[in-house]
Amino acid sequence: MTSLAAATHFIRELRNRGCLFSLDDFGSGLSSFIFLKNLPVDFLKIDGQFMHNVTHDHIDRSMVEAIAQIGESMGIRTVAERVDSAGVLARLADIGIQYAQGHYIGAPQPVGILESLLSNDSGEVRLLA
Repeated sequence: MTSLAAATHFIRELRNRGCLFSLDDFGSGLSSFIFLKNLPVDFLKIDGQFMHNVTHDHIDRSMVEAIAQIGESMGIRTVAERVDSAGVLARLADIGIQYAQGHYIGAPQPVGILESLLSNDSGEVRLLA
């Protein structure tokens, strides 16, 4: 991202047309608190590196808890990436994470599968890629 102002304008324009946005891989790499504070995103996707050990590593758990609290205080929904077990999913629910993605939830599917999911669902599909 070369211009935070341009990115913010772009997001606002598309949000006005019904699009939702996620800040991906939060907690690692280029995803930072400055982006979180300034970009009008709807979802905060917590980097999957924290998920593998969240059930037994107090540092990973504390980091996920802190990110969840920040998301809650900003009114941003949280998504855990790379959820690979029932234990991880249960811990995330205890922490207050609203959404999860990963092989425990379901294997990656072709985009074409969305049409059948939408026709069989009651109006909301919670699939996050």
